[in-house]
Amino acid sequence: MTDLDIARAASPKPIFEIAAALSLPEEALEPYGRLKAKIDPAKVPGGKKAKLILVTAINPTPAGEGKTTVSIGLADAMRRGGASVCLALREPSLGPVFGVKGGAAGGGYAQVLPMEEINLHFTGDLHAITTANNLLAALIDNHIQQGNELQIDPRRVSWRRCMDMNDRQLRELVSGLGGRPNGMPREDGFDITAASEVMAIFCLAEDLNDLKARLGHIVVGYSYAGEAVTAAQLKAQGAMAVLLKDAIRPNLVQTLEGTPALVHGGPFANIAHGCNSVIATKTAMKLADYVVTEAGFGADLGAEKFLDIKCRMAGIEPSAVVVVATIRALKCHGGVKKQDLGKEDLAALEKGLPNLLRHVKNMKEVYRLPVVVALNRFSSDSEAEIALVTRKLNELSVGMALCEVWAKGGAGGEELAKAVALLCEAPAKMEFSYALELPLEKKIETVAIRVYGAAGVGFAPGVRAELRRMDAIGPLPVCIAKTQYSFSDDPKKLGAPSGFSLQIRQVRLSAGAGFAVAFAGEIIAMPGLPKTPAAEGIDILEGGETVGIF
Repeated sequence: MTDLDIARAASPKPIFEIAAALSLPEEALEPYGRLKAKIDPAKVPGGKKAKLILVTAINPTPAGEGKTTVSIGLADAMRRGGASVCLALREPSLGPVFGVKGGAAGGGYAQVLPMEEINLHFTGDLHAITTANNLLAALIDNHIQQGNELQIDPRRVSWRRCMDMNDRQLRELVSGLGGRPNGMPREDGFDITAASEVMAIFCLAEDLNDLKARLGHIVVGYSYAGEAVTAAQLKAQGAMAVLLKDAIRPNLVQTLEGTPALVHGGPFANIAHGCNSVIATKTAMKLADYVVTEAGFGADLGAEKFLDIKCRMAGIEPSAVVVVATIRALKCHGGVKKQDLGKEDLAALEKGLPNLLRHVKNMKEVYRLPVVVALNRFSSDSEAEIALVTRKLNELSVGMALCEVWAKGGAGGEELAKAVALLCEAPAKMEFSYALELPLEKKIETVAIRVYGAAGVGFAPGVRAELRRMDAIGPLPVCIAKTQYSFSDDPKKLGAPSGFSLQIRQVRLSAGAGFAVAFAGEIIAMPGLPKTPAAEGIDILEGGETVGIF
């Protein structure tokens, strides 16, 4: 059975039953059909403060790791053990759904429902974010057209349009062609919605008022005199907030086993900060004793940004970290081709294991957090391979739990659930990888050296001067955009490379989000479709049934 077949065979509960399990009052819910609802955080009762569990992973490979699947299965397993638990996950972007990566609703018997709707338009949050972003773009160009009172220099407009789809043709373009009625010609471009600053603001805002204030702080470009021009000066933040007033409320859904899940916000971790919304996480923490959340891609990207950006801004910290790995993926890091991953290969596994070990050491030694490894088990894994992984982790005094939630649901995660519950009882005080008071250049170097294993950082001409201008605004966290496939900025450097120089070619100020974005290597903010997009296999049958989504 495919993931979609499994999801369609399920018998989900009405969403009011899921809400009742969290003691949510009916007036806090706005139903979107039978299986989805928006939650009004202002009407959520307090009283609880959950232990937060972060699920992260090794650097992704074509073999797959199953981070979201493990997150869902872990929550189901903890609930089976009698715990009060809630999930807090990101919303999928349509770009990967129709591109190559696929959706983000889990897989097998560890899924959130309704899987098909979550992976498509869901409750329209990403469309609202796209529209708010593009309203601001339209107001900028209209202001220039209508007399340009703020003296915006068209050559220095930094705000980009966005759309929730992979479209390389829109990365760089010239807009406003066709004469004066069509605006002023200028260089322009699109980012994918998941990489937009509005998405980052949406996911870091504490409430609607904070959202509106952050939107007003967006720097859209610079005047002829070199002064920053903000969205507030264009009087844009009110209308943008109106477009987002419903979207900012977290979405309540459920797993196949009926565990409550808040699915809200969806920034990419290789370009943006890779975490679900602060509002959803804090709401979940009021409603359960344990909250399981995830951060995008490997721990070098998602977990670093979750800890150094989201936790710092929101004043939260995890009680335990789960690092997801598979023996197949570790052999991939050891140089084995995908078609040969089913064969036992201890030499390749030993060569690839440093990738897992560095992620584990970062969580334990850099951030000072209790950590356990979830080894997503495949039938091809040999006992000798499992023993090798166990031995290497024992040398770091880190535990490992075999995980079979894809095939067995929560029942396949009970060993992991017990290990996580024990970790949550261990005293821990998280540390950040860098001090906020450091200059941005030093923050980038610190992450590159302490987390990635780099020897140093190279900066393209003009980048250091731009970073100094950003430092003048105030102390900002840094969001490094780089390839997800490697600790380095070269996707071909697998395993745990060291001694390399991280190359920063460009920086952007995200003043509303409250951080600076540093682009490393060739990473871009608008992905392209692969040679054979997943869209080619997606269809709707005569009776209205969708096929091809997983």
